[in-house]
Amino acid sequence: MSVAGTYNTVVKSPMGDQSGTFTVIPGDDGNTFTGSMAGGMGSMDVEEGKIDGNKLTWKMNMTVPMPMGLDCEATVDGDQLTGNVNAGAFGAMPLSGQREG
Repeated sequence: MSVAGTYNTVVKSPMGDQSGTFTVIPGDDGNTFTGSMAGGMGSMDVEEGKIDGNKLTWKMNMTVPMPMGLDCEATVDGDQLTGNVNAGAFGAMPLSGQREG
């Protein structure tokens, strides 16, 4: 099953649950992807998106509430997405999502 799609996500952050929309657009090679994470604190573009089977890894640059690089990983199982957003000194924040449609 393809990992492509739009997922309604929740990141459990130190500031409470952060709801958002995560979009995965696989590249033509099937090994990379682009997309974005949009939520209450704005939108962040996916950088260095990689696909390994049903596992996704990517980076994002957060600007609000403070500038910070995020290292992310998630696994897609059917229409469910689970993983972590690693926010430097703040540690790993659980990520979960459900594919729309």
